[in-house]
Amino acid sequence: MSTTSVRPADHPPVAAARVGVLLVNLGTPDATGYFSMRRYLKEFLSDRRVIEENRLKWWLVLNLIILTVRPRRKGRDYDKIWNRERDESPLRTITRAQAEKLAAMLAPVDARITVDWAMRYGNPSIASRLDALQRAGCDRILVVPLYPQYSAATTATVADKAFDALKTMRWQPAVRIAPPWHDDPVYIEAVASSLESALNKLPFQPETILASFHGVPKDYLLKGDPYHCQCQKTARLLRARLGLDESKFMLTFQSRFGTAEWLQPYTDMTVKALAERGVKSLAIVTPGFAADCLETLEEIAGENAEIFHHHGGKDFAAIPCLNDSEEGMRVIAHVVRRELLGWIAP
Repeated sequence: MSTTSVRPADHPPVAAARVGVLLVNLGTPDATGYFSMRRYLKEFLSDRRVIEENRLKWWLVLNLIILTVRPRRKGRDYDKIWNRERDESPLRTITRAQAEKLAAMLAPVDARITVDWAMRYGNPSIASRLDALQRAGCDRILVVPLYPQYSAATTATVADKAFDALKTMRWQPAVRIAPPWHDDPVYIEAVASSLESALNKLPFQPETILASFHGVPKDYLLKGDPYHCQCQKTARLLRARLGLDESKFMLTFQSRFGTAEWLQPYTDMTVKALAERGVKSLAIVTPGFAADCLETLEEIAGENAEIFHHHGGKDFAAIPCLNDSEEGMRVIAHVVRRELLGWIAP
């Protein structure tokens, strides 16, 4: 006797149950002009997890000062690295490629998996892509913030936005948020092997290597944010894997903003000090970034290279992020398959 269920003729269409994977990176402006940059910076710098200042004071500073002068300056920085062929930022190009390659890697694993990508700030938005996955029949969605180290200012704000979107849905999918992978052996090996490969291609041997992570205000650490500790562990594991001590493989923090004290040592000040001390060759790797972006392509490869050369340094190399390389995709696929356990077969 057949037990097949037949829906009534007037039943609305129902998509077959699928499993969604949403890769999420920090964000990108749509263009380098003033108004595009202003929209992007306003969304980013209005996030209460990113800026934990007094709200009235920060509203005045943001709207009367920062959003008046900063969009043009940051627009010029983005213009230096802009992908002219696609008319978009490199972060958008790379994140799309990561999603496309992940979809191809997971297709033989389970045909029900649909992979998409979004930006926390800018487009495509998290809400729009969660809605698209839900409409495509995904009743289970894994959200993957592309940050190896957790911070409330990064991973947590992705979760905030995802759950804000869920609050608007009548039929919510089940959602998981992938945890950080700062000490995962697959990630450590990928960064180390990618670094070794890049160093082998250089025409010089760096005397010192900096592992530069995006900074956050020191106050966040004192309030209990684990980011600093996870960066330290990543650097320690990389040193052990590479066989280097702290004098040869140093941890620093970049991209500070405003007047408050941020996590130290600062990357730019360390680069300056090393050059002035007589270090002639330097390489910087950025293990906290899953994809090259303004902070790696302009701040590290541009600004910090200039600082190094201006203060007496000679040979400088900015090591590419894992991006959509074979090593990078191995890490992302590893994290995704691990976090989908129970939803798909091992």
